[in-house]
Amino acid sequence: MQDIKSHRVLWVKGVLFLFIGIVSFVLLIFEMPTLRTVLLLLLVIWGFCRAYYFAFYVIEHYVDKRFRFSGLGSFIAYALRRRSSS
Repeated sequence: MQDIKSHRVLWVKGVLFLFIGIVSFVLLIFEMPTLRTVLLLLLVIWGFCRAYYFAFYVIEHYVDKRFRFSGLGSFIAYALRRRSSS
């Protein structure tokens, strides 16, 4: 699969991801409207954002400058290879 080159398509994709996240968050809050649910959802979002940052920025810039990942699958393969070679 080729990389997306169109800036317009990349913006549309980003906006759609944001839309999916907002709609899902709102629907879950409507399903169970408690402060605990809101806090847990915010922690889930924050945790996954930090994990994504770690996978694509920290590894590439601070741990192993030779690797660039094309997706979470390639990061998982990299992590498993490093673990088995240690």
